[in-house]
Amino acid sequence: MTANLITFDLVAVVLTAAAWLAAGTTAASRLSLPAAALTALGLLLTVARVALTVLLGTSGGWWFVQEKVVLELPLQCVTAVAAVALSAPRLTRAAMARTALDGDTTAVAVPLFAAGYAAAAGLVVTLLLGYPTTVAVALITVAVVVLAVVVTWRLLDGRPRGIMLSAGGTAVVLGLVGVLTTFAGIPKTDAGGGPAVAYPAAKGMSVASLTGPTSPRPGGTVRRYTLDARTATITLASGKRVAAWTFDGKVPGPPVTAVQGDLVEVTLHNVDIAAGVSIHWHGYDVPAAEDGAAGLTQEAVTPGHSFVYRFLADQVGTYWYHTHQDSNQGVQKGLYGSLVVAPRQAKAAPTDLTLPFHTFGGTAVIGDHDGVETRSAAPGSPVRLRVVNTDNVTHRFTLAGAPYRLVAADGNDLNEPGPLTRTALSLAAGGRYDLQLTMPSASVALLADDDRSGGLRLVPGGGKAAAPPDTTAWPDLDLTSYGRPAAQPVTSSSAFDRRFTLVLDQGLSLSGRTKGRDWTVNGHTFPDVPTLVVRKGDLVEMTVVNRSLATHPWHLHGHSVYVLSRNGDPVTGSPLKLDTFDIKPGEVWKVAFTADNPGLWMVHCHNLVHASKGMSLSLAYEGITEPFDMAGMHGD
Repeated sequence: MTANLITFDLVAVVLTAAAWLAAGTTAASRLSLPAAALTALGLLLTVARVALTVLLGTSGGWWFVQEKVVLELPLQCVTAVAAVALSAPRLTRAAMARTALDGDTTAVAVPLFAAGYAAAAGLVVTLLLGYPTTVAVALITVAVVVLAVVVTWRLLDGRPRGIMLSAGGTAVVLGLVGVLTTFAGIPKTDAGGGPAVAYPAAKGMSVASLTGPTSPRPGGTVRRYTLDARTATITLASGKRVAAWTFDGKVPGPPVTAVQGDLVEVTLHNVDIAAGVSIHWHGYDVPAAEDGAAGLTQEAVTPGHSFVYRFLADQVGTYWYHTHQDSNQGVQKGLYGSLVVAPRQAKAAPTDLTLPFHTFGGTAVIGDHDGVETRSAAPGSPVRLRVVNTDNVTHRFTLAGAPYRLVAADGNDLNEPGPLTRTALSLAAGGRYDLQLTMPSASVALLADDDRSGGLRLVPGGGKAAAPPDTTAWPDLDLTSYGRPAAQPVTSSSAFDRRFTLVLDQGLSLSGRTKGRDWTVNGHTFPDVPTLVVRKGDLVEMTVVNRSLATHPWHLHGHSVYVLSRNGDPVTGSPLKLDTFDIKPGEVWKVAFTADNPGLWMVHCHNLVHASKGMSLSLAYEGITEPFDMAGMHGD
């Protein structure tokens, strides 16, 4: 509902501005009847905007109406009331007499134009400047509206007047004060209402020292991998050739697998990726120095150099790895692969497939297969499909031909998941779903985005895949109500040590690496978004608000979060422990985690285009120092 109200309000403000400006134009042209009608329409639309703001605030919360309440509507209402008081009497008399406006029309038209400029300014504030509306924004907006009124008055009147000069001078002063206020200092940290934490720490432990162990757990083994990052031209199953950045000349890169308790040791060597590379273990809560966030936990690995990652395979499930240096370009071009950790005692399913989904220049691939990939599975045997979304946007997956269960999300098992049929699964960028089914005697189709010309087909031995059905009308699963509830270590009623609010928007920012209309967090862009600071052991609540008109897959490094609520509605199904979750336009998510992994961690949108344009920040633990330079992490 909130997203719809946002859209309705944008339409209303456009119509309001158009009505008032048209009223001013027709009044200046002495057309009394249309000017009177348009004035009435402008007033009606202004009242409608007030009502929409009340509804939007009730539905979504203060974050969605802040600029309207503190600036847009006061300015709009003042100018609308002035327009009605100063212009309506003459317009009404002339319209009722069905005559043209006589005499000087300036006194009638200018107040109408003022109301139109105020409405147009509201549109600019919402769409161009974004959240939050500051004193600087308010001063500049009022100054621009006043100057527009003065210029219009001068053009219509043709005679300079002292009041014009006074109003114009006042507007210029207000604007200059607003511009100067814009460059006031940005807070460096956000303590979330908890005790202050000095960051960066003057003294403390370097994040580079927070390395993984050198030996596995008892009963485990050392799993050694070497990954060479290099440019290559890869050939997809269809024969299409794609220029790519690769690990070991392959896309996806070689699968990294382990058994719970093993030590994973990966040597990354950069052969010729000029932008540099690193490896981030997405969703895996490794020690901070192994996280691969170039510029925060290590230097980027440049051509001819290497870096060794070590971590214990303690988390069971489906994960993936990708570069975190110039990640926007690097991941899109192919620097990614899968990471799967199996339980030590469990018996693997006879058919266990890891299926990274990616898009190369508009071509959808599962693994390295564009078009249809066909695999055999014995009827009656268990099948596990590990779907990994390595793209920048949400994808919709459907499974036709057999009932199935969604047994894990982001590597975490769901509690007593029920059977699903004719149900779609929307998977966030960076997210993973594990599907489990029993192979029937007929074929099974896994489709991405309802595309029947591609995807995976499971067929009984020697069989042939049947044509999949049209799945476009299948409803999406609501993950927050799926499975059976169970106790979890943190709930909405827990005593939180820190509470952070992150408002995601698109607006004008003069901070960060790029200056302009970027993707913002609390009005700032990376690296100037205040760092979230915590102490080890803190229980942290994070409220993430999406004011923009785009979906943001939100990802926290080094920690998985428990989902507490979405749009104020608590989770009613299985506890949801995720590392990446989609925040759709107008949504408000509350999540929580325990600060139990000391280090410095990225928090960012996993649409890496958005991340490269500012929608990133960091989380810092007390006493951890940062010796690196974050430039180039996501690219731009």
